Amino acid sequence: MSGDIAPPIAKRVDTRREHHGDVFVDPYEWLRDKSSKDVIDYLEAENAFVEHVTEDLAPLRQKIFDEIKTRTKETDLSVPTRRGDWWYYGRSFQGKQYGVQCRCPVTDPDDWTPPELDENTEIPGEQVLLDENIEAEGHEFFSLGAATVSIDGNILAYSVDVKGDERYTLRFKDLRTGQRYGDEIEGIGAGATWAADNQTVYYVTVDDAWRPDTVWRHRLGAETPDEKVYHEPDERYWIGVGRTRSNKYLMIAAGSAVTSELRYADASDPDAEFTVVWPRRDAVEYSVEHAVVGGEDRFLILHNDGAENFTLVEAPVADPANVRTLIGHRDDVRLDAVDAFDSHLVLSYRSQALPRIQLWPLTDTGYGTAQDVSFDSELMSVGLSANPNWSAPKLRIGATSFVTPVRIYDLDLVTGERTLLREQPVLGDYRPEDYVERRDWAVAADGARVPISIIHRAGLQFPAPALLYGYGAYESCEDPRFSIARLSLLDRGMVFAVAHVRGGGELGRPWYEHGKLLEKRNTFTDFIAVAQHLVDTGITRPENLVAYGGSAGGLLMGAVANMAPDLFAGILAAVPFVDPLTTILDPSLPLTVTEWDEWGNPLEDPEVYRYMKSYSPYENVETKNYPAILAMTSLNDTRVYYVEPAKWVAALRYSQANPSADAAKVLLKTEMNAGHGGISGRYERWKETAFQYAWLLDVAKAEHSG
Repeated sequence: MSGDIAPPIAKRVDTRREHHGDVFVDPYEWLRDKSSKDVIDYLEAENAFVEHVTEDLAPLRQKIFDEIKTRTKETDLSVPTRRGDWWYYGRSFQGKQYGVQCRCPVTDPDDWTPPELDENTEIPGEQVLLDENIEAEGHEFFSLGAATVSIDGNILAYSVDVKGDERYTLRFKDLRTGQRYGDEIEGIGAGATWAADNQTVYYVTVDDAWRPDTVWRHRLGAETPDEKVYHEPDERYWIGVGRTRSNKYLMIAAGSAVTSELRYADASDPDAEFTVVWPRRDAVEYSVEHAVVGGEDRFLILHNDGAENFTLVEAPVADPANVRTLIGHRDDVRLDAVDAFDSHLVLSYRSQALPRIQLWPLTDTGYGTAQDVSFDSELMSVGLSANPNWSAPKLRIGATSFVTPVRIYDLDLVTGERTLLREQPVLGDYRPEDYVERRDWAVAADGARVPISIIHRAGLQFPAPALLYGYGAYESCEDPRFSIARLSLLDRGMVFAVAHVRGGGELGRPWYEHGKLLEKRNTFTDFIAVAQHLVDTGITRPENLVAYGGSAGGLLMGAVANMAPDLFAGILAAVPFVDPLTTILDPSLPLTVTEWDEWGNPLEDPEVYRYMKSYSPYENVETKNYPAILAMTSLNDTRVYYVEPAKWVAALRYSQANPSADAAKVLLKTEMNAGHGGISGRYERWKETAFQYAWLLDVAKAEHSG
């Protein structure tokens, strides 16, 4: 990388913070004011510096972009999903950034086999519901939130965000005429839910801290104001609204990180009143699904009251407190979800650090014998695909692994036969057998066994350059998934590994519980243990090992940079949560109060304050030899403010052991028109991926050509 010009140096303006007798002087808090010309000038100077010092990687970036583009079927369409009298599918077109939502009519009501549509020929009766490219015209950013059709198939409700701040505008389109309704609702959350009358829509608005807090009822074309249905006053709780697959009930869910409460109402009643299923109790989470068993309406309730990995019970809708256990608690299986259909249930669960599903028939008298839906591959992820219908003869499922492109199947519910409908196309000479995927385990300092997923080209010689990815928060699971872009790393002799660290949910709820609050450091030490394992087993060497994580995984990146800098050649941190204590101390910021269940409340608890300060990446920057660091952020991110990586990079650069020699080692790249998910548009995202991969390959001293 080039580096013959000096990097921007942020001015230091001391801001004093004092809590629990501890004083912290923050020299870079002034960067928080994005309305300041000085702040924007600084961020743009950093961008210019990044462009300069990485300019020699431009040919590699272009080559990787071309590889992604060449392997991707640009003009394509998804497997059609039936709903009512229509088959719904999405299209993509060569040269267009965004998708097009379409449908075509069902020709035979008794035939549930999706039509084999050709992306290059005219489809009889095709109707374009929404062309995202048209909606995105004139905007530097575009994100589609909701795109939901009324039950009768006549009206589309859709929401768009053109800033990246996750505040959407809800619009309506008459699919019979193609005309837009005059109704337009601004500043809402992404989703929208139709009631069964096909004229009433429920949506959620957010408060000043970006917390979804109020459910509203909108009547299409009405001149009266929208009706407030439910407001959640507790700042720890988020809310959402939806409809059961049976279309019989509307559900409002309120939940914090550790507690939930659901309300239900008759979906056919436009003036529906909502009733609580179970009153909230601290640290009890539950979800509700409507089923009809033996002719009786029942709620299937998945909960963790006295069952850390959850248990499944049933209760009459008329008496939700009258429960009967269907599946008891198990230490080795985490129950994730239950989906109800008119003739069967689908249970989603986790076992041996992988997602699985089980098919459970419903009989005239109750429940039949459950059967697993399994695949042979060691690291195959299996889950439900699009299944909007309450009554259908087939179940749509999806399966993928790190080396197996996504496969979509229809499972016949009578015969059990699986029909492969589509495998994600990968153009060129891609063959799964040219790659290896396997599971390994590292041992953490406290004896915990940490799962590792390892992927590389067959026949690769070790030690080799390696990329180690991690997240480790919110019980999020980093399950196997295929990536066309990743092939550009693997084909250049790079190992891709995933550290399934504590704080995630791969090994059940306890795996999450032991990686949060006052045990958060386990996330970081697990990741370091995995990195050390890759070195000790000869997979890679520290001078060829690069770490990558984003958001809460960016906190992980910042922490390991401080704790084990000599173990990595480089660290890529995307929208990184690297100033967590400053953020979690300020309840006026978006998401802060709702995050206290995950991180603790340092405002009230001195122990939490001290613990968070002990691992906060920004507050623990020291004068030492850090690895190369690339921080990427977005100016309009409302989840992790751009100021966190901006402050972190300024502190890292100020404290460098050898400032002149290390000038290009610390980089900050800010997208000036994007949010937490980064830039929009598939070609722009490919360019961003190519930028990241070129930097990773260069820092890891991997093959540049390939």
